[in-house]
Amino acid sequence: MRIRFLGAAGTVTGSRTLVTRDQTRLLVDCGMFQGYKQLRLRNWQSLEVDPASLDAVVLTHAHIDHSGWLPALVRDGFHGPIHCTAGTAELLRILLPDSGRIQEEDAAYANRKGHTRHRPARPMYTEQDALRSLRQVVPHGWQDPVTVGPLSVRFHRVGHILGAASVRVADADTDILFSGDIGRDDDLVMLPPATPPAADHVVVESTYGNRHHAHVDILGALKEVVGRTVERGGVVLIPAFAVGRAQAVLWALHVLVDRGEIPRVPTFLDSPMAVDTTRLYRPHADDLRLSPDQITALCEGVTLSRSLDESKAINDVQGPAIIVAASGMLTGGRILHHIAQRAPAKRNTLLFVGYQAPGTRGARLLAGERRIKIHGQYVKVRCEVASIDGLSAHADCDGLMGWMRRLPTPPRRVWVNHGDPESVDALRVRIGEELGWAVEPAVEGLEWDLAAGGPPVRVGPEPAATVLPPGRAALEEELFRLGIRGTVLTIGGPSRAGREAALMVAGTDDPSAALDALQALRAGHRPEIPVLLVGRRAWEPILTVGLPGMAEQGPPLALVDEMGDVAAILRQWR
Repeated sequence: MRIRFLGAAGTVTGSRTLVTRDQTRLLVDCGMFQGYKQLRLRNWQSLEVDPASLDAVVLTHAHIDHSGWLPALVRDGFHGPIHCTAGTAELLRILLPDSGRIQEEDAAYANRKGHTRHRPARPMYTEQDALRSLRQVVPHGWQDPVTVGPLSVRFHRVGHILGAASVRVADADTDILFSGDIGRDDDLVMLPPATPPAADHVVVESTYGNRHHAHVDILGALKEVVGRTVERGGVVLIPAFAVGRAQAVLWALHVLVDRGEIPRVPTFLDSPMAVDTTRLYRPHADDLRLSPDQITALCEGVTLSRSLDESKAINDVQGPAIIVAASGMLTGGRILHHIAQRAPAKRNTLLFVGYQAPGTRGARLLAGERRIKIHGQYVKVRCEVASIDGLSAHADCDGLMGWMRRLPTPPRRVWVNHGDPESVDALRVRIGEELGWAVEPAVEGLEWDLAAGGPPVRVGPEPAATVLPPGRAALEEELFRLGIRGTVLTIGGPSRAGREAALMVAGTDDPSAALDALQALRAGHRPEIPVLLVGRRAWEPILTVGLPGMAEQGPPLALVDEMGDVAAILRQWR
């Protein structure tokens, strides 16, 4: 058996791992990339292997970063079964068509408003693509054996969300356990993860690999945020994933209202997907901590908004009120419309209740930015921005270590994936030092022979970072080291005469804003964001009107000749 990581290596999205035995090919998870623009662009690229050559797909759970690329895979030629748990199958019927519909709506909106560089803008895939992919979904019970050629697959409950599983894949020689996303032992709604089965090899996620959940009173923290917002007559906006997080938030609000600790105010669940997901909880009550009566109580006093007209009607609510809407990291969905309307008012509160992947609007706001781009327009965020970490559905670093400690026998090797570089490395170090196991970070482009052991072999091209222009690679490394959110643009390339490429570092991780800054420079205007230009000779033919004059106030603007001058400038920004 051989494995090869096609996604979620050094990033927390895009989970895809290829398992091969002889001529049989199995894809474990088929997720969408989210976060930074350079990651999102990968959703438009073809899979590194021919989709038609895959015999089956196995899903750990239904979240979009693990399942959201399935419609594209089927559209591109995959004809095999998609194996998953019964709960995951139910959620896919909600999530995937909704994802296709949102992409079609976003493309249509961009075309109407004209804020797109693509003429016309088009969806990554459509709702019909998603519906076609659902025909290939095959649900299974917990630990039911699934056969894919010489491979055997079983699902084991792991908490997190409805139907979430760790997946054990075995052949005659060895086996490998994919953790999927591991839930919490103290989740408000979901049962804790089951004891994992023994496995020769393990692939473990590391979303919270370097972080501890704050030991906070979740209900008390929510009570404080809601209470002070209601006192000033404001609206609490809660971006929450429609699957799992939205239901946990509703349950917490119900408990607080039932205890009389917060007033009953108009509360809206503005997400068709979240509404449908909540209705799935009763037939799958065996996966939950809640009784049937408690599941019913989730939506007591909550207005469930499905249609666009119902969503628009919420705009007329002046407050106090609570609006729970997707998406959880502000990557799309109805929450963006509510933020555009209400974020400029100081009386309101934007409350984050889960992990925010780097590069997302949510991560930038939590880092202190107070202006975000929504549907082509910048919105000033004057409202209170708050967060409650304790509502995360992910196990923290101690929870991940606890899950691995429950493995019946030590594995021969562990790979750490589905995490940012810092999270991956922190968890890798803990596994090696505390458990004494052989452990590696997941790396794309390497294939491991599990039965033979030994070092991996490279499959496909070198990683993109090794083929970037040397100057750009150095800048990106320096930005990462200093913790600066920035975009490095290579303007042009080396000419036959040997002229070097022009490099621009923009103080934003939004490439479209960096391009706007470049256009301003070319017109002789100062950009609205910090900009560092590298290579005077390279920039002279580009800035035909000359460099804008330096102003006493405004974002930094610098032109340097040598790469050696860059670090000092970047440290000043930092």
